[in-house]
Formats: sequence, C-alpha cells, structure tokens
Amino acid sequence: MNYSQKIRKHYHEFWGEFTEHKFFKGPIKELPVDFKILKFSPGSKRNMWTYATCGMSNHSDVNAIEIHMFSPFEHDFLIELLTIIAHYHVTGGNLGLGHTVNFGCPWYQDSSLEYGLISLPYLDGPIFEKYQTDSKIIQFLWLIPITIHEVNYKKQKGLEALEQKFDEISLNYLDPYRKSVVE
Repeated sequence: MNYSQKIRKHYHEFWGEFTEHKFFKGPIKELPVDFKILKFSPGSKRNMWTYATCGMSNHSDVNAIEIHMFSPFEHDFLIELLTIIAHYHVTGGNLGLGHTVNFGCPWYQDSSLEYGLISLPYLDGPIFEKYQTDSKIIQFLWLIPITIHEVNYKKQKGLEALEQKFDEISLNYLDPYRKSVVE
C-alpha cells in the first residue's frame, strides 16, 4: 500500500466512502503528483459534507499534516480552497496547529467567515488526529472558518483563548452566517 492509499484508508475508517477530486487551475504541478481532495457525503454518523486533503503531507517528513473542513451543503469551492491551502503549505508556508489562513473570499457568499483556523480534530479525537505510517506520523487537522475579528483575537490572546470563546457559546461551526464570537 502506497502513502496515499494509507491516508485514504485512514479517512475511510473514520468517515466511510468518498469520491476523489482534483482542481486543475493554477500551479498544481507543484503539488505531489497523487494529491487529491476527498469528498465525503453526509451519512448516518454525520449530517454534513466533509472535504479533506490527501497527499499534502507527502512532501516533507518535518511537518506532515492533512486538513479537512466540514460544510452544511455540498460546496465544491472547498476543493479549490483546500488545494490552494495545500499548495501554500507544500511550497513553503509550513502550516500547522493554531495557524490561520486567509481564504481571499468568503466561505459562502455574503458570509463574514473569510479565514480558517487550523485546529485539532475535536469531533474525531486523538486516534484520528495522529496516524503512524512506516516513515512518519501524519497529523490530521480541522480547518474551521472564522472571522477577521477572531483572527485578531487569536493573535492577541492565543489559540486557547479563542477556542474557549468557541466553547462558551457552543460554536455552530457549520453556520456560514454566524456572528463573530468576539468584536
């Protein structure tokens, strides 16, 4: 079983069947040749769409991560968005836990969520988060859409303080039109 197949197997064990997608615009040749975005339909365990990178960790033993996003609707823009984020990581951005990324546009039309926070996969736990291959440990992280106010709050107060704010209101991470938890 090759590296990508191991990642697919790991995702499948937690989320079930998926379809594979590739975004073909831009400098995709700079991504690993077998890089894809996996799309998981809502099912009996989860009533949401899931989009996940497969192969962005292939480039480096130093910071091997894969990221995923949840969506209330099928939203194939997320294939493009995750490909762009993977490209940034692979070409030197070196993303990791607690980092934020600028989407460059709203998550959904008219949404104020234009950034993403790379967080622990709280819905799936530590067994999902860390996956040991023959050569390295891959960390599977959750990309949560957030506002510019939340980005600034995280920069001032730290990741833990922002996540505490999320917990205090039981953040609806699937609501593309939610209000910022800070102002």
